[in-house]
Amino acid sequence: MNYYILITLIFVLVTFINLLFLPKLSSKLSSNDLVSVLVPMRNEERNVRGLIANIKKITHSHVEFIILDDGSTDRTKELLYQLTTGDSRFKVVNGKPLPKGWVGKVHACKELSKHAGGTYYLFLDADVRVSPSIIEKVLFQMKHYNAGLVTGFPQFPIPTLLSKMLVPFQHFLVYFHLPIGVANHTTNKAFTAAHGAFMFFKKEAYEDCGGHEAVKSSLLEDVHIARKVKEKGWKVTIVNNTYDVTCHMYDTNREVWEGFLKNIYIGLGRNPISVFLLSLFYFVFYILPLPLFLYGLMAGEGSYCVPLVAIWVQTLLIDITSNQSRWHFLIMPVASISFIIIMWASMLRGMKKQGYAWKGRTYS
Repeated sequence: MNYYILITLIFVLVTFINLLFLPKLSSKLSSNDLVSVLVPMRNEERNVRGLIANIKKITHSHVEFIILDDGSTDRTKELLYQLTTGDSRFKVVNGKPLPKGWVGKVHACKELSKHAGGTYYLFLDADVRVSPSIIEKVLFQMKHYNAGLVTGFPQFPIPTLLSKMLVPFQHFLVYFHLPIGVANHTTNKAFTAAHGAFMFFKKEAYEDCGGHEAVKSSLLEDVHIARKVKEKGWKVTIVNNTYDVTCHMYDTNREVWEGFLKNIYIGLGRNPISVFLLSLFYFVFYILPLPLFLYGLMAGEGSYCVPLVAIWVQTLLIDITSNQSRWHFLIMPVASISFIIIMWASMLRGMKKQGYAWKGRTYS
């Protein structure tokens, strides 16, 4: 039991040290370089008004906004033209039919890049909202780290039960398992993370790595294109952007389920052994502490309560860093159960070759 307690305490220490290497967006850099803000949209009627109103407030003086309508069947295109007419910074592009072998969003991003004239490309998702000074802040980090790509995991509102269980796991997995110091200071592609909702490229790095065409069939295009950037000798900098970038990823439990279902097994390299080992790890260290805690309370054995307190502290550190709800850490054992379930569901779907559904399209 003493070794078990020690391990959970080491997890807290490792996480604390790891977070020290995560840069905050606190400084700004003014520049006369043109930045192209690129947004793919497919059936995003609910997000058009919020997005356009938000990015219009961006304070960087040399900016162009290029938005692609990817065959929407709702009022997305109509609203785009309505809300951007008269603002010369905006250009609305009609997406082309999806070629065979391409993932929809990846193809849309590739088409957007063809219309971009900037020295830098900022790819955003339609459900993202940014602070007015976001470009100046990211430019500072890009120059400071001499990076070809700056990315980060936004703050995620968690409106539904399943989103409370799974969405914050994105921060937890990266901030605990990824050695951020190594990821940010080397070009070793084995230590890479990225979030497709916020990707800020130097144009040269984007072109060197082959752009989105290099990952045309990937459902995890953000991580895969980040690896391509590193392969070409450019650094990829992961920043803490949670106080400047918000991503309303999912509004319903179904969206949460389908979103994680399509990404998680692919993110584990489609490796069943990884699923098994990760499930065992989270069962032993993030689920088991709860019954041990209850036993410790009933038996008057205080030492049995320590592992749960340790993982609560660890999760709270990450929640504070990621600007997440301050009470979320309490549900970590239950969230871990949900995480294991979605891993196995994603693996089984992949092994059965049933495909993954997203935005009205099905991918293998």
